[in-house]
Amino acid sequence: MTVREIRELYSAAPFKPFEIVLTNGTRLLVDHPEFLSFSRDFRTVYVSKRNGGADRVDVKLIVALDESPNGARKRKQ
Repeated sequence: MTVREIRELYSAAPFKPFEIVLTNGTRLLVDHPEFLSFSRDFRTVYVSKRNGGADRVDVKLIVALDESPNGARKRKQ
């Protein structure tokens, strides 16, 4: 997965929620663009959690992005 692919979904208009899938199978929901941010060097993404915390993820650990338009899931690899 490249930062470019993540940024395409992040900046899509209109925005559609998606999940970031990590190498260990963990899925992180990005249901609004304000809940995702990038480090200055774009090597790390931060995904806000519903409980107020955030997950810090090295982009190299991201294996897929799952889009969920209209409730149907598509896998982008």
